[in-house]
Amino acid sequence: MSVPQVIDASFHEEVIKSSCPVLVDFWAPWCGPCRMVAPIIDQIANEYKDKLKVVTLNTDENPSTASEYGIRSIPTLMIFIKGQKVDTVIGAIPKSTLANTLKKYIKVSTE
Repeated sequence: MSVPQVIDASFHEEVIKSSCPVLVDFWAPWCGPCRMVAPIIDQIANEYKDKLKVVTLNTDENPSTASEYGIRSIPTLMIFIKGQKVDTVIGAIPKSTLANTLKKYIKVSTE
């Protein structure tokens, strides 16, 4: 499953106005840790597809949104609920760490 990209122009519509929680992956193509996190983001998007919207934002191509949210290092993962940023995770983290962070904000079945 490919995670959709958002851009400066679509960020408000896709993330801020979303009716479900959104995980935004701020990344850039030259970033090694970003490439390490990408498969984890894909897995999360697939596993949580009924509860969470997952999008990526290339910080090189969309500097105004990255600047607006104070992105200083990448990868940065932000969780938005009802248009509000509720949490931020910075760096290449294990899937379990990201899943535990997400569980604070979305109801996850324990199958």
